[in-house]
Amino acid sequence: MWLWWIGNVVLLVVVVPVLVALLNRVLAALERVRAASDDVLAGGVAIIGQVDTTPELLATTDTTIEAVADGAVRYAGSVGKLLG
Repeated sequence: MWLWWIGNVVLLVVVVPVLVALLNRVLAALERVRAASDDVLAGGVAIIGQVDTTPELLATTDTTIEAVADGAVRYAGSVGKLLG
């Protein structure tokens, strides 16, 4: 019976503090991950405000590319006539 009491005391004095220390380390790491994920979320929300105008900008780019392509084709045709 005395061995059971000694085992219980060892459990309370050695094992429980070790488990509490390990749990503390895990919870601290969890808090760091949570803070980092909050920063990522805030950055993502900030980027959304800048990307809202993307469709209009792409439409402008498409129009500009078409105009440049037409001018390049006309220029290449004129150069071809001069050289050929």
